Amino acid sequence: MPFIGNKPSAVPLTSADIADGIITSAKIVDGTIVNADINASAAIVNSKLTGVGITMVDQWRLAANLDGNAGDITANLERNDTSGYGGIGTGMTQSSGIFTFPSTGIYLIRAIGSHYMNSGASGDQYFRIAVTTNNSTYTAVTNAHASGYGTAAHSVNVSEFIFDVTSTTNCKVKFQTGGGGSTILRGTTDASETHVTFIRLGDT
Repeated sequence: MPFIGNKPSAVPLTSADIADGIITSAKIVDGTIVNADINASAAIVNSKLTGVGITMVDQWRLAANLDGNAGDITANLERNDTSGYGGIGTGMTQSSGIFTFPSTGIYLIRAIGSHYMNSGASGDQYFRIAVTTNNSTYTAVTNAHASGYGTAAHSVNVSEFIFDVTSTTNCKVKFQTGGGGSTILRGTTDASETHVTFIRLGDT
């Protein structure tokens, strides 16, 4: 229908313009549209949050003493099971001292080696983190040294490495000990002396 004179300007419709009872219940979809919108938004938010934050924390220790000059540590390893310990997510697995990661990601590896001089000799002890990215060739990426002098002397080696684990098949880690003199790498099943901690910081 044509207008006579000027066409009225469009204005927003408000609730005051709708009389009570005009919109019947048949015209309302019982909140289905609203619920669908909410569910879709929640799904988007959840997808964006996947992988955010620390999703894996694990800790292993030497459960009994080893020769401090053993080289690769291949035995006496156990997950921390002391009362009160709490890990997060799926932890590490290990076979003969080779640790495998549960998923790809950026990991912080913290290693603490506790040495004990069991003779009158003195020596320089090391505790290393060694990694591979091809499941074959290992490279020592830390080389923490400490010295003990005389019988019953103690030393502690602390090192950290941030490892970009791009493949759970090819990227692995092991730990090494050695040095001079006659030493023991200390370990016990009751508390953590020589121990390693793994924290997944985020996605690779």
